[in-house]
Amino acid sequence: MLDYAALAVVAAVVREGSFERAAGALHISPSAVSQRVRALEERLGAILILRSQPCQPTDMGRRLCAHYNAVRLLEADLTPDLRAQTAAPVTLKIAVNSDSLASWLAPAIVDFAERSGLLVELAIDDEAHTADRLHSGEVVAAITSDGLPVQGCRTVRLGALRYLACASPDFVARYFPEGPTADALLHAPYMRFDRRDDLQARWAMELAGAPLGALVHWIPSTRAFLDLALRGLAWGMQPANLAAPHLASGTLVELCADTPINVTLYWTVARLHADALQHLTKSVRGAAGAVLAL
Repeated sequence: MLDYAALAVVAAVVREGSFERAAGALHISPSAVSQRVRALEERLGAILILRSQPCQPTDMGRRLCAHYNAVRLLEADLTPDLRAQTAAPVTLKIAVNSDSLASWLAPAIVDFAERSGLLVELAIDDEAHTADRLHSGEVVAAITSDGLPVQGCRTVRLGALRYLACASPDFVARYFPEGPTADALLHAPYMRFDRRDDLQARWAMELAGAPLGALVHWIPSTRAFLDLALRGLAWGMQPANLAAPHLASGTLVELCADTPINVTLYWTVARLHADALQHLTKSVRGAAGAVLAL
């Protein structure tokens, strides 16, 4: 049988990123953390943690941490009196994309936390890559744009997050006086969230069959993406519900009306018979249904 007390220490080192911070979280000495990790590694005959900065789990360590987190999640189904006797609060780690968090997901997180009394840890990643964190066992659920099945998980369609190509009126007057032509798109500054963000390029190709130029600003924040568009920095694809009040007031305009790009989102969650995951799924689907397109 696994030594769950020692495994809790391994999980703390992985979560906190160092032996010292894990010691602080567990209220024990760093040497005690080191001894317990080393003892479990010797018992299992495998290295569980790479002593890097920050500390990283090996494949075996990652699998054991995922197992430990699943056990802790199932323990949360115990009656409140018994749950209160467990050593640490239960935290659900979820992979989400920044645009969903900023545009529709927050009410679901609040609703789940209030109803369950559990904690959440959000891992931010591109929606096309959040499923990778499920494969590795790092998270128990993810919002993803990939509807393919993940072993040990179930996937449900949430709806489509609609994006609009937007910019400030002054920016449009300066760079697109004749509309978003191929030449104008080549020379106008635009924004990208990160190197994996291809929404702007997709929109330009679908609208004008044209590539974008080299004048790109890298803005890895959904809120800053919107704020900087409002201030006239560049154009970019904005979540439609975030852009809507600014379009209504005229502080943002669409580069070309009625030319959205829809990104279909899915909720993929571990197949654990845990009440917490059922409650979380219900909250997420409810919030998605209020905002996302069918």
